[in-house]
Amino acid sequence: MELYFIRHAQSMNNALWESTGSSNGRHPDPDLTDKGVRQALYLASFLKTPRSTPDEANRAADWHNRYGFGLTHLYCSLMKRAVRTASIVAQALNMPLYGHPDLHENGGVYLDDPERGEPVGQAGLSRTELLTLYPNLILPPSATETGWWNRPFETEEERSARAQRVWQWLLERHGHTEDRVAFFSHAGFYHTFLTTLLGVAAPGNAWLSLSNCAITRLDISPDGIWIVYTNRVDFLPDSLL
Repeated sequence: MELYFIRHAQSMNNALWESTGSSNGRHPDPDLTDKGVRQALYLASFLKTPRSTPDEANRAADWHNRYGFGLTHLYCSLMKRAVRTASIVAQALNMPLYGHPDLHENGGVYLDDPERGEPVGQAGLSRTELLTLYPNLILPPSATETGWWNRPFETEEERSARAQRVWQWLLERHGHTEDRVAFFSHAGFYHTFLTTLLGVAAPGNAWLSLSNCAITRLDISPDGIWIVYTNRVDFLPDSLL
């Protein structure tokens, strides 16, 4: 199995931070910016590269997807920025897109409450809202009319447990196959997922970077896990990095 972990395109909160260096005024579930939409279109075009049979004498080229991606399954977080990014890709590839309730960003859907001095969980989009905005999205039963999140802010311990849950689900569903799976998710969860998966206790000042629309590839087999490449954005023009 090949896993492609892909971060969403630029969100309005990303643009806010880039321009102000602050999260003041952040949205609990932001959409993409115009720049983000353009990034997602480049990503879709890159992933759409036709799949051809690799030359057995040059397998290294396939490790860099010189023969295309040949994705077989698309899964996305239920946060608006990830769903919209993945929807653009799914439409270009003419593939079904499945919402996964555990691929969300660390913390979940929340806003900081200045009076209480702590983040407060929000509802998230309802089932009807998600299907209205993204009619090609296949939703899990847990996405209801009361909002797909609708619970408190996610703790550090809950994040690691969720990463383990996603890993076990991935192995049960796609382990021991030739599937090529794409996760459309978030930078924070990327860090949590990889450090949990690799059993690395990252110090507080260490961070695994993943730029907007960047791709990380993991090849997973009974023999182990190969980190083939990380944070790949060579398909984006400089103006969209």
